[in-house]
Formats: sequence, C-alpha cells, structure tokens
Amino acid sequence: MEEMEINYRLRCENGDEHEFAIKLDAKSLKLIEPAPKTLPEWTQLNVHQCLDCPLKDSDSPHCPAAISLVDLAEKFGYLQSHVKVHTEIDINEKTISADTTAQRALSSMVGLLMATSGCPNTEFLRPLTRFHIPLADEEETIYRSVSMYLLAQYFRLSEEQTPDLALSGLTHSYRILHRVNQSMADRLRTTNHEDAGVNAVILLDLFAKAMPCSIEKSLDELRYLFQPYLK
Repeated sequence: MEEMEINYRLRCENGDEHEFAIKLDAKSLKLIEPAPKTLPEWTQLNVHQCLDCPLKDSDSPHCPAAISLVDLAEKFGYLQSHVKVHTEIDINEKTISADTTAQRALSSMVGLLMATSGCPNTEFLRPLTRFHIPLADEEETIYRSVSMYLLAQYFRLSEEQTPDLALSGLTHSYRILHRVNQSMADRLRTTNHEDAGVNAVILLDLFAKAMPCSIEKSLDELRYLFQPYLK
C-alpha cells in the first residue's frame, strides 16, 4: 500500500453534501495532496506565527499547517459551528458514521491535516494518523496519545536511547501544540468565513490543554481500565 486515503462525507440539514478526501503517504504518513496554486494571505508564516515555530520566513514563507487547511476552509467556510451534519468516514476498509455538528466533524479533519502537514510542532502526532479514530472524545484521545508515546519509548529503548516513562516530553509537546492551535485559530479569524473552522480548532485545543493536566494527575481517569494489571 503506497497511499492511504481517508474520505469524509458530510450531509447537512439543508441537503448540501460534501466529500473531502485526505491522502497520505502510507510509509511517511505525510500529506501528499499538492498545495493550492494560490495561497491566501493568512497562510504566510509571519501571520500569527507560533511563538515556538522553528521555521524561518526565508526557508518557508508559508506555514505548512495553514497550507494544509486551505482547501478545507474554502469548502466548508460557509458552515456555522452548530449546524447538524451526518458524517460518514471511509478509513482502513471501514465506514464510520455519526450525527454530529459541523465544528466537531471539521475538528476531526483539521487534527488529521495539521498532524500530517509537515509542521515541526505537530509531527509528534503523526503515528496516530495511521490508526485515525474520527470524532474521538477526550478519553479516547488521551488513551491513544499516551499509548502512542509509550510505544515510542519502547522503540527508543530498543535503539539504546533513554526512554521517557514520566511522559515529560509528551507534556511539553502538548503545551507547544496548545500555542499552535491558538495561533491557527487567530489565522482563521482573519478570513471572511463562518465560525465552524475556528471552533473546530478550539475543540482540538480542549484536548491539547487537557493532556498535561491529565498526566500531572497520573492519568487517574484511565486507571480503572488497568485493574487486571494492578492486582
């Protein structure tokens, strides 16, 4: 398999239907869709650039994460956050469907696009995209992210690198991600679109803010799942 495709279909209350395909390189898990020929001003690197951004305008005049959202913003920019949408997602030979809101459906797509965009500050999320769970809630997100990170530490140990079992690196990455989300929301506010896109990023940011707090509390909300291991 050289290419992985995740296809979202949205049907709005007024009968409008939209399809949005996200294509990834199956090995690198990088977004392989070509960038739009014309990029809006809000994608320029120096427009609400993240405080932690390691990129320089001379090397990357446009923000990779912002570029990844251009087509999505154009296609769904007219949607208001709380519009009801029936969403179907084709992924890994499965179809997942749910009745939800525009902001939640878009949030799922935004998270996937930003993680695979080439942004250095979202790259740590890329392994999650191979087993993408659309419309995940907070508990699912915490479980998957921590599990991913601990598996990464196993691979670090296998290569004789020091593992981070205290999850301090994950906490740090999510704190940076929080600032990335804030900057992206500020970028989207400069467009003439409705609020679904901005609120989609804000929903993602709720998860980013919850992760460090959850780790600091020793992931107590997930402890009940592991009683067989704690006897």
